[in-house]
Amino acid sequence: MADGITIALPKGRILADALALLKKAGFDGEALADDSRKLILDLPERRARLLLLRNSDIPTYVEYGAADMGIVGKDILQEQLKDVYEPLDLQFGACRLVVARPRDYSRPADAVNWSHIKVATKYMRLAEEHFSKKGVQVELIYLGGSVELAPLIGLSDYIVDLVQSGRTLHENGLVEVEEIMYSTARLVVNRASQKTKYEPMMHLVHQLRTYLVVPKKFKH
Repeated sequence: MADGITIALPKGRILADALALLKKAGFDGEALADDSRKLILDLPERRARLLLLRNSDIPTYVEYGAADMGIVGKDILQEQLKDVYEPLDLQFGACRLVVARPRDYSRPADAVNWSHIKVATKYMRLAEEHFSKKGVQVELIYLGGSVELAPLIGLSDYIVDLVQSGRTLHENGLVEVEEIMYSTARLVVNRASQKTKYEPMMHLVHQLRTYLVVPKKFKH
């Protein structure tokens, strides 16, 4: 597949939407939807290879050219700031990066009144930038998952995490304090591949743009 296009797809919540969009453009993603646990799928009829990766790894694969293209959340792109070209907002996978705290937390919700707080998150750069702009002294604690647990057992005062409906926060006794950013899935492209494989890649970009579905209204 040296002369084909390699596309990195994200495991998890936006994979189904990513596959649905690619299928409209003539790709067959059935092998990624079954229980085979395949991480690589070659599609010779489309001169393409699909990689199934962690969402957070996709910008690295694309930046270094291991994948020519990738689909990844805007939150990850903003957190990592990789050197990739971003031609399309794919308009699915809508979510928000927010600050949240326990419902019965005693400190004021307004950040102006915070002095020093502990915040658990996997979005270290975005959280640092957010609180720095507010002049809030913050101790950041990196957690790769189950972030909602941290303030419930005293590990942190607040969390910075993604929410969609807010149901997980509610079920864990947490409330949203403020929004940091709104995120949707994006198509990203390796800058060298954009030049060396310009025609097939731009053809695919135009195809995907044609098949984009206007998303339902998302409150943010």
